[in-house]
Amino acid sequence: MNTEQFQLLLQQDGFPEPVEVQQVPNGQLGNHEHPFEVRALVIEGSIEITINGKSSAYKTGDVFELGFKEVHSESYGPEGVKYLASRKQ
Repeated sequence: MNTEQFQLLLQQDGFPEPVEVQQVPNGQLGNHEHPFEVRALVIEGSIEITINGKSSAYKTGDVFELGFKEVHSESYGPEGVKYLASRKQ
């Protein structure tokens, strides 16, 4: 998916404008949650997200979603990751 398609999808589903997020190479973030839903498009690098013991990897062009207060952990690839994230209350 490209950025234009992603932004159209966000608009259709009532998500606000996304912000760019960048994480460091080979970094990680332990279990945590957010007080909002997340929909994000990976624009560079890769990220692995683990929810309930199940890991999923996302690379450039992939979209990932997290539910409201969904507990998850993150790890970033050797190039780090850059993604556009929209947060819906």
